[in-house]
Amino acid sequence: MATTLPQSEFANRLGELRDRLGEAEADAAVFFDAMSIEYLTGFGHIQTERPVVLGVTEEGIEITVPRLEVERVEPNPWIDAVHHYFDYPGGRPIEVAAEMLSGMGVESVLADADGAPGVMGYEGPALSEFLDLETQSWVPRMRWAKSDAEIDLIRESATWANLGHRYLAEYAEVGAHPATVSQRASTDASRAMLDTLGDRFEERVRGSGPVHAGFISAHETALPHGHTPNQRLREGDVLVTGASSNVDGYRSELERTMFVGEPSDDQVHHFELMLEAQTIAIEALGPGVPIADVDHAVWEYFEEQGVTDLAQHHVGHNIGMGGHEPPYIDRGWAEHCESEHTSYTDEDAVMEPGHVYTIEPGLYTETEGYRHSDTIAVTDEGIEWLTYFPRDLEANVIR
Repeated sequence: MATTLPQSEFANRLGELRDRLGEAEADAAVFFDAMSIEYLTGFGHIQTERPVVLGVTEEGIEITVPRLEVERVEPNPWIDAVHHYFDYPGGRPIEVAAEMLSGMGVESVLADADGAPGVMGYEGPALSEFLDLETQSWVPRMRWAKSDAEIDLIRESATWANLGHRYLAEYAEVGAHPATVSQRASTDASRAMLDTLGDRFEERVRGSGPVHAGFISAHETALPHGHTPNQRLREGDVLVTGASSNVDGYRSELERTMFVGEPSDDQVHHFELMLEAQTIAIEALGPGVPIADVDHAVWEYFEEQGVTDLAQHHVGHNIGMGGHEPPYIDRGWAEHCESEHTSYTDEDAVMEPGHVYTIEPGLYTETEGYRHSDTIAVTDEGIEWLTYFPRDLEANVIR
């Protein structure tokens, strides 16, 4: 039972990063992206208008943060020095970061962006105003294939997502409000998770808890990213559920199509089409499989059934620290890898051990949607199911 990444993971990541840095013959790698900084050092923060800048050289690692983050970052074992500015805009964060890099003996950098992202009102300046800069996207690519330790965390996430989903199915009934059911299921599953794991769970827990379970309901299910309407559950409703949990920053995804009361013949028909499409996709997964082929297999099935007009998205995507990560299981993925607009190669067009995918082909009529999603890891031998709530019709009818 794993609930925290071992420190050896960060040593491995920084070692790989420095190998890339040496091959590029650059003075330093610089990162503005919050998820990349957390991936490399374990220091997690919320990306706001206050930039955080990480500099990595062959010899050391230093970081620039706003004053309010100093005490949070200083215990970090991977960061050698912390520089800070008071706040934005008065603190001149990019200038402080440039001074930090100069003090590290840096004249040119490979950065994940030419300055901090423009969120929450932040506006420049560019880091290239102060030193020579070229861009790189090393960390997002490093995150594609998960280590055994990372998959352990996603597996643990799936355990608690499954519990949240079971509560969701148990509490849903005719006349219940979907928001209330979601809150109750999420709270009860979070409490069970925290009580069970105890001190082994070191994740920063906010008020909403580590488990979330909820659903799209009523007419909103016809929209793949629909919302929960202010409408109580009614006999005949189709629900598209969703459950996940956060284990040291890693997530799984579990979704089911459920019915409030006995489904109609038409609803059963669309459910079975969706379920067969998901089965086809899962059976197509494996190491060395061209990623685009999986989406092609599902699309061919939809063509045979005459329902391509009801499909609105591809089969799925990689998942880990981010809810959506590349590679994407999409018919255009191979062409995307060959495009001059990406840094990918033909090798990036196939599945590798360590990829973790959501498998979620969906069908959407004018009035309702049908989608299961399961989280599946690609292994050396084949695949491993990480989510495991029953997929069959009988298990997904709420009586």
